[in-house]
Amino acid sequence: MRIAIVSSGRLWLCDLARELSLRGHRVRFYSLVPPWRTRQFGLPGECNHWLGPSLASLAAAVRAWSRTSLAERAQHWLARAVDRGAARAVEDCDVLIGASHMCLHTIEAVRARCGARIILERGSRHILSQRDILDGLPRARSGEPRVPDWAVRRELAEYALADRIVVPSKHAEESFIEHGVPARKLFRNPYGVDLRMFPPTPAPAAAAMPTVLMAGWWSLRKGCDLLVEAWRAMRTPGVRLLHVGDVHDCPLPSYPHFEHHERVHQSRLTRWYAQAHVMALASREEGLALVQVQGLASGLHLAATERTGAEDLQEFLDDPQAVAIAPVDDAAAFAATLDTQLQRARSRTGLRDLLGGARTQLTWQAYGLRYDTMLRHG
Repeated sequence: MRIAIVSSGRLWLCDLARELSLRGHRVRFYSLVPPWRTRQFGLPGECNHWLGPSLASLAAAVRAWSRTSLAERAQHWLARAVDRGAARAVEDCDVLIGASHMCLHTIEAVRARCGARIILERGSRHILSQRDILDGLPRARSGEPRVPDWAVRRELAEYALADRIVVPSKHAEESFIEHGVPARKLFRNPYGVDLRMFPPTPAPAAAAMPTVLMAGWWSLRKGCDLLVEAWRAMRTPGVRLLHVGDVHDCPLPSYPHFEHHERVHQSRLTRWYAQAHVMALASREEGLALVQVQGLASGLHLAATERTGAEDLQEFLDDPQAVAIAPVDDAAAFAATLDTQLQRARSRTGLRDLLGGARTQLTWQAYGLRYDTMLRHG
């Protein structure tokens, strides 16, 4: 098939482009990511159509303004610019795959020109559900919404035009059904991970400090305030909470046994995973957090909320108890989940491998195969 993929950045769509190309399709990836960059991720140069030459200055401005009062307006400008640029650039194709709120005009142009099948990629919950959740966060109660009206309008229009909507997790799929999208229009496909970076790790020594690790943005959306409250309420004494990643809109705690370390390249995360017993993710809303797969591959037990995609990962595992799931915004329940997982993790010795046979199902190759089957058979 002739497949056009539209995105502002690399996201997971560059990996999708590579996998569909490897499976024999004629793929073109339209984005702001230059060819030298996508080649680093295995995408052949002929598959890349760089929109950057005409939009590079705008993309740079968006990065510069990301933490200013102009951030929302800049994101709107960028989404419209990428969409209109792709609408002009996309060649005739059989399938158009577009990142949500980035491809409304492209959908209309391509469908009118060549009647392509339209597939929309949505990495999180239905945008109305996402808006309700994020507007309830402490910082959002000042009255300024976290999900802007322009994004809602664009996404709802794209949902209506798409032939299929692809989501990464069950909780995201359920949110679309709750908002009236027919189940037959949805395709759930958990993301892959480059597991070569995340081999099994030896269990920490018996005398090692019990350690809970959180990797990723330290933010309210990821429930870091809830995580700290739950950590402080754990029954297990002397637990270290280790964070690796950027700090966003949630203050770092100053309690003993808390450690923060700046973001590192994925290839260096395994060093931190080897020190921990449990990976924790208390997100209030997240499509499918890939650090969870990284942690499981490295041998960490997982404690997560029901809006992280953990339930989908649990379905792949030989030992479902490697994953424990707590309700969202329930610190007491999350504390109990952390204690349970820590007890399980500390009983392990030797090399830790919690993915087992699931390793082959959580790769980008497996992700691409599931996607390819959907394209070929509907």
